[in-house]
Amino acid sequence: MSGLSAPVRECVETLDAAELPAYIYDLGALRAHAAAIRAALPDSVELYYAAKANPEPEILRALADLVDGYEVSSGGELAHVAATVPNRPLAFGGPGKSPDELAAAFAHGVHRVHVESIGELRRLAALSTPDEPIGVLLRVNLPLADRTLSGSALAMGGRPTPFGLDPGQAELAAAALARGSFPGLRWHGVHAHLASGLEAADLVAVAESIVDWSIGLAARHGAELAEVNVGGGMNVDYTAPDRRFDWAAYGAGLDRIADARPGLRLRIEPGRALTAYSGWYVTEVLDVKPSHRAEFAIVRGGTHHLRTPAAKGHDQPCSIVPTEHWPYPWPRAATTTERVTVTGQLCTPKDVLAQDVPVSTLRTGDRIAFDLAGAYAWNISHRDFLMHPAPSFHFLRGARTAEGGGE
Repeated sequence: MSGLSAPVRECVETLDAAELPAYIYDLGALRAHAAAIRAALPDSVELYYAAKANPEPEILRALADLVDGYEVSSGGELAHVAATVPNRPLAFGGPGKSPDELAAAFAHGVHRVHVESIGELRRLAALSTPDEPIGVLLRVNLPLADRTLSGSALAMGGRPTPFGLDPGQAELAAAALARGSFPGLRWHGVHAHLASGLEAADLVAVAESIVDWSIGLAARHGAELAEVNVGGGMNVDYTAPDRRFDWAAYGAGLDRIADARPGLRLRIEPGRALTAYSGWYVTEVLDVKPSHRAEFAIVRGGTHHLRTPAAKGHDQPCSIVPTEHWPYPWPRAATTTERVTVTGQLCTPKDVLAQDVPVSTLRTGDRIAFDLAGAYAWNISHRDFLMHPAPSFHFLRGARTAEGGGE
């Protein structure tokens, strides 16, 4: 269970029932959170937002003056972000970029392409010209100690994965770039996003190992290392929704790393840790019923709108907002125990949003607001399954509320 801010609770309570389910985003809270992150980072560290976490146009625009750029991971994201926040630096990552997507990178003038393989390097070079070189970072899958990965929620490196260049392949790519084999590409440094869900101390240690390896790579090939992008991966704790990643400790650690390596530009690209706390998925209870000594609350919508708990295997934290409106002549179904499992409308037992939710009482018609729904939620959901209506969208801007429709 968690709490709702006053403006979010007011919105939850006053939304017309016809607008449920709904996503509510508090843009003022998002901007305050992003500003606090920016303030915790040293000037030598650039802050990019990983748009894959939540590419809603209002979210992208709200962050525009608080981040140094955006990380995109497909041609679709590239076109969307470039159109929504024009003229902002873009870093184009992701494995398996198609020739059309690489061509789009040139067309949009992206700031950096994160090269994932020797083949991708060659395809990009074939599209380039020395007159208009494009900046590249080599994305490298570096080894990590098992101890470091043990705390991660998701590992993209440090073990066999399809992401980035194996260190041996990175040496070949660096050698080719350093000797000028690809005159249309300008090599600036290294990108390595190795794991997600780490705490500040572990992420600082990972960043330092990436930087040290990158310095060695450049030195072995007689190149100047200008940039290292150490990725994102800041932990968002779904079991403790009020807890926050220690940005102050992370910023201090990055400051120490940068101070010891003058002239090196560091870049980070958080997504989930930026926007998760500013979004809620709100719905109403359609039914409450017992089943084999357990109780279930079935809500309008489900994991086809909010896939996060199914994707990560957790219980989504939530707040119950009672409503006294009950227009029917029959009594409301209500819980009789102190724990209830909240499920959606899908015809699958996997459509579980939260298990063992503590309740004093929960009735049909009550509303539930699921917290931490501002990242990897609607945009990763299998929204067309069973063809239920899409949620409505609501963006809070202080005293003013901007409404947006569903798809």
